[in-house]
Amino acid sequence: MTQEEVSLEARLEEQAAFDPPESFVEQANVSDPAVYEEFEENWPECWERAADLLSWDRDYDTVLDDDDGPFYEWFTGGELNASANCLDRHVEDGAKNRAAIKWEGELGETRTYTYGELLNEVESFAATLRDLGVEEDDVVTLYMPMIPELPVAMLACARIGAPHSVVFAGFSADALATRMNAADSEYLVTCDGYYRRGDALDHISKANEGLAGVEHEVSDVVVVDRLGDALTHSLADNQHDYDELVAEHAGASVEPVSRDAEDMLFLMYTSGTTGEPKGVKHTTGGYLSYAAWTSHSVLDIKPEDTYWCSADIGWITGHSYIVYGPLALGTTTMMYEGTPDYPDKDRLWEIIERNRVDIFYTAPTAIRAFMKWGQQYPDEHDLSSLRLLGTVGEPINPRAWKWYYKHIGNESCPIVDTWWQTETGGMMITTLPAINTMKPGSAGPPLPGIDARVVDAEGEEVEAGKAGYVTVDKPWPGMLRTLYNNDERFINEYWQEYSDPDNDEWVYFPEDGAKIDDDGYITILGRVDDVINVSGHRLGTMEIESAVVGVEGIAEAAVVGGDHEVKGEAVYVYAIPEDGYEGGDDLEAKAEDAINDSIGPIARPESVIFTPELPKTRSGKIMRRLLEDIASGNDLGSTSTLRNPDVVDEIEAKVQDE
Repeated sequence: MTQEEVSLEARLEEQAAFDPPESFVEQANVSDPAVYEEFEENWPECWERAADLLSWDRDYDTVLDDDDGPFYEWFTGGELNASANCLDRHVEDGAKNRAAIKWEGELGETRTYTYGELLNEVESFAATLRDLGVEEDDVVTLYMPMIPELPVAMLACARIGAPHSVVFAGFSADALATRMNAADSEYLVTCDGYYRRGDALDHISKANEGLAGVEHEVSDVVVVDRLGDALTHSLADNQHDYDELVAEHAGASVEPVSRDAEDMLFLMYTSGTTGEPKGVKHTTGGYLSYAAWTSHSVLDIKPEDTYWCSADIGWITGHSYIVYGPLALGTTTMMYEGTPDYPDKDRLWEIIERNRVDIFYTAPTAIRAFMKWGQQYPDEHDLSSLRLLGTVGEPINPRAWKWYYKHIGNESCPIVDTWWQTETGGMMITTLPAINTMKPGSAGPPLPGIDARVVDAEGEEVEAGKAGYVTVDKPWPGMLRTLYNNDERFINEYWQEYSDPDNDEWVYFPEDGAKIDDDGYITILGRVDDVINVSGHRLGTMEIESAVVGVEGIAEAAVVGGDHEVKGEAVYVYAIPEDGYEGGDDLEAKAEDAINDSIGPIARPESVIFTPELPKTRSGKIMRRLLEDIASGNDLGSTSTLRNPDVVDEIEAKVQDE
């Protein structure tokens, strides 16, 4: 490293705040600081600004109907179609030859769909779904990896008014069955397989295993042939080849169904603390307007951009910021099937250089991996096309932020560090890149119109510099409407803690800890519930524990999250063997297999520790805090409340040995 580079590193290390470049401010979609005051003074009518980004079949009567909180309704009386907003209107406006989706397979294959071509494909598949018997409000499950047919299927469902439920392809067969059962879904779209690190993975066998666990009749399954000759498989009587069906319906014209603003657009199942995944319901008008508004104001997306969010569509980030937000704005959105280090660790930078990507939105987990691999990989590529960088999924530490800013953004790209959830539908706390100073490690202030606060256990706002809990005191258009078929759990999970139902005062509690500074910038500190955030993906500890204790030979288990250099947080399992069994490699492997089968490889534990006891209070409650501290190597503090304090030292010694 040269002396000049050493000086630069030292300056970056010391710098606590960064201003957006003037060149960025001059071209930004939202650059007037008065937007905050405008939204505050004109709330809730301020959200018309989001609705105006869409085309409506019927104008809405009211921006917000808050008569029945927390079951708020947005843009009531309005009608629109999400597929038409993402496709038809751009084609009609002359953009039919603009690239809508650029896809790259892990083996280097590429496919580009213009808006005209994507509309044709979506109409063909929409006609296919109708012929199979899919009707308005039928939930269609999509169990697919990062291939273009996934957004095609999503938009085809939206076109005919059938909500989709995307299940992450890395989830297990059991997870698929659980979600199809919960949604009472009779239709599945899947694929034969996909590639990971050059290997062809068999996906259809896992899908078929999941289908065997569905408790109701599944009418039809559509299978995309991704692998060709790399995998031989046969289709059951109710299974159909995607390409054949689309070819049969080529040239079909399917009029988009006008949907009420409050009609369901999609279901997304997310981890809960009870072990039962929660079916988060998002609606057409509020969700789509919010995804479009945040894509416009935070990500600064323009139609002429090539934009890349490196998330998986199987998670909410991919829904909002690969598919619906970018396509609603008429931009070119990129998809990549593979991993960032195959065939080499410069794969992402090579893709950015070749496609002249303008905006790159990724996870802190990935950034920490890039740092670990070394700056030589991005340095080999011309990344000068980049205008804006973003992070999503978990808090980013200042060191990783500054590395991203220097080595990927060349100190000329603002970074938006975005906090939000599956339930919020879109970004909630972050800087507006042309307006706010950036503070590495802090997400930023709440977005205009978002009344996010940091409060203590009694619901009182904390002083600057103090830690507390994030709450949101006013509704917003992208919010979940309820949990599918479970209004009671919806209230209990999100609204019970700080609300005053008797006075119709409802406060949303996302169960994240945070602190706030003198400028109103919020730094997210992490989960305060029993959910682990692994590489930005939320996993319920109860769900993992249920899988582990289902293993013959394991009597009891506690699952916690612990610090991890790359993942941010990793899964750690502490288990008690049954009498007659000894914890060892064989039982550990069975526990890992059970987690893999129940949830998927993403929940694979960093370590499985067998112990004769778990640390418990005198009332019998497992002290998970101590187990988290052991996993993270933290000071354990007092163990005086335990009925068995000696076991802590034994567990700590075992962890250190491993």
